[in-house]
Amino acid sequence: MEKTTLRKVQSRLRALASQSRAGLLQRFFKTGPGEYAHGDIFLGIAVPDIRGLSREFGGLTLRCTQILLRSRFHEARLLALLLLIERFENSDIAGKRDVYQAYVTHMRFVNNWDLVDLSAPHIVGAYLADKHLLRTQVLERLARSSDLWERRIAIVATLHYIRNNRFDDTFSLAQLLLADPHDLIHKSTGWMLREIGKRDRSRLEGFLRSRYRAMPRTMLRYAIERFPEQKRKAYLRGSV
Repeated sequence: MEKTTLRKVQSRLRALASQSRAGLLQRFFKTGPGEYAHGDIFLGIAVPDIRGLSREFGGLTLRCTQILLRSRFHEARLLALLLLIERFENSDIAGKRDVYQAYVTHMRFVNNWDLVDLSAPHIVGAYLADKHLLRTQVLERLARSSDLWERRIAIVATLHYIRNNRFDDTFSLAQLLLADPHDLIHKSTGWMLREIGKRDRSRLEGFLRSRYRAMPRTMLRYAIERFPEQKRKAYLRGSV
């Protein structure tokens, strides 16, 4: 029965594929040689259709979902992550642990920014929320990783805490990532700082004050995007 259901999911994915859309998505997500997602393969399925499949196959077993997460097709991995999020949110403590472990074991397949941004807060962030020591160890290890996507998972996972007005983890990781060389980390870190600023601008400015001149320009622009125009210009001029 498991194999039959998995084959049905894979068949539905192929039926929704669009070669023309796949080409557009592969260019948008930078899958060419030397680009950040080199080698990622798209079927060309619209996100609303993938969400529809997640509702249709919400009962897929954890084992089959992990097989789906190992797919070479981007949309299959996206579907698997949606299924993992739903399973996590509807599980008891043991079930949440199983989903988290499955995610960590398969983290190398969470390998594009949309996959990270969709899943990291809802699985990594949520699971570690009440585990202070483990949270610090895991997030700092990921933030120091040589793997771009692991570093992005670390900082984006903290969105779960920001939404609950807990900012310390984000500030700690942002400090570690200030010298990161990759634009996608500048953007994600700036995004998390901006989310803090939407809730408590004084806390954000306290973090920025001694760091903004050394901060990558993209990170700074994202962080201060919601500031009043004159304040934003002052930060960009370096005159705060």
